[in-house]
Amino acid sequence: MILDTLPLWHRYAPLNHRFSRAFAFLEQVTPDIAVGRHELDGDDLFALVQRYQTRPTAGMLLEAHRRYIDIQFLARGSEVIHWAPLASLTEVTLPYDAAKEAAFFAAVAGMTPVRLVAGQFMILFPDDAHMPCCACDGPEEVLKVVVKVAV
Repeated sequence: MILDTLPLWHRYAPLNHRFSRAFAFLEQVTPDIAVGRHELDGDDLFALVQRYQTRPTAGMLLEAHRRYIDIQFLARGSEVIHWAPLASLTEVTLPYDAAKEAAFFAAVAGMTPVRLVAGQFMILFPDDAHMPCCACDGPEEVLKVVVKVAV
């Protein structure tokens, strides 16, 4: 898991040959960007633009992916993303579903809460379980872009 601000994304470009294109897209995000899927390179690289209200952590699940790295960029608002190493999770709530490209797990006491504010991103690798969309101090509307980067 990596947390940083958008102006410093160049530090991470060597980690994946698709990161430069992903971050170039994020640098162009404006408040009026259309919600939905934005094609960058077919199924190898695409962005999901979301507008939603953050929610309380209670009852939410951790998720993990196999085929994609997530770059979760907050363009507006703030939220908490809880993080846990995938290897530490024992209670599978929903086994891996290839169509959803995710497996879901029960929350664990050792989760690390990471507060994400506008202008910051998290890079989440397949071994990084995460619980996004959690409220910081109460429900808040956010504008988030999740870039899916094939591994």
